[in-house]
Order: sequence, then C-alpha cells, then structure tokens
Amino acid sequence: MAEHALKEWAVTVAALAEGAQVLIVRKGGIGEKRFELPHPRFFLFPTYEHQRPELVKPDFRDRFAAPLGRRDDPDELPLPAYAEIRSAHPIADPDALRAIDPLHILTRDYAEERLRWRRKHPLWAVVLRVWRVADPPVLRVGDEHRGCVSWVGLPPGIAARGLVPALGDDAFAAAAEDVAAALAAAGVTG
Repeated sequence: MAEHALKEWAVTVAALAEGAQVLIVRKGGIGEKRFELPHPRFFLFPTYEHQRPELVKPDFRDRFAAPLGRRDDPDELPLPAYAEIRSAHPIADPDALRAIDPLHILTRDYAEERLRWRRKHPLWAVVLRVWRVADPPVLRVGDEHRGCVSWVGLPPGIAARGLVPALGDDAFAAAAEDVAAALAAAGVTG
C-alpha cells in the first residue's frame, strides 16, 4: 500500500512528536482549492520554508528553536513522525478558534488569519494520534513533493516501522478530550 504524507510546519511536527499538542489547525495550501482529509494514516512531512518564529507562541519558541531556526526545505528529508486522524472538526467562527487556542503552539493572530483566508471554506481542527518513528525513513525530495500543497505521495519502500507513541494511551485520551470539550463548549461538533 502506498504511503502518503501531510506537509506541516517542522515546528508543529516537532510539537506533535513530543506530545506538546495533539491538534493541528489546517486550511490547505495555496495550490489547493480546499483542504481535505483523504488519508486516515500518514507520515508527517516537516516543512521549513514558510514557518516563522513570530507565528509560534513565545512559550514554545525556545523549546522548538531547532526546527524554527531552519528556513529552507532540504533535498533529503527524514520523516520522523507518523499520524492517525482521530477526529476532525470544521471551524467557521472565531469563538471556536479561541476555545482551542490553548491547545496548540501557533499564535492566535496566525490562526485567526488562516480562518479569514478563503472564508467560504472552514478551518479544520484535526486531532491526531502521533508516533515517533524510531528509525525515520529518508525521503529524497523531488519536484512532486514541493509546492504549497497539503498531501504528497511517497515512493515505494517508505514504511512506518518502529513506532513509539508521542503520548501514552491515557495522556492521549486526556488531550483529545480537552480538544473535544473546548470545541463542545464553543458549539462545535463533528
């Protein structure tokens, strides 16, 4: 079975792999009409080009300084994390976005800007169960992996092996419940 990868800022991939968050907020790339979730399980593909320290909450800038310090995408990329979608919630109003603000590392201003971009499409709050890959496969990045898109296909031979949970079962369940409770309090279901 072919593997796929979701492109996400390297700082967010690091936070997910460390268990600092279980939530991503996504609207898709410039090269896409809308963000979709066609794959239930996938590698996380760290990207560096567009991430900026000022878009990450100050408390997390030092903690994740290494991925934040890089600006260019490499030609060979280790794939250090694997994920499974546990829930996905469309966010259409700022109150719901504010409710989940404490549950991710991005600044409120950045998240609100993403919500306003392409207003007719929702911002997605996606809860991911994440595993670190003990011996990460290295992807030779080609033209088919570049550009502002969310999903990329991976070549044969790249497989998820040696997975170590970012959070134990109980810690993950508690973090996922925090997201569900915050969204429910804001009137979001899904």
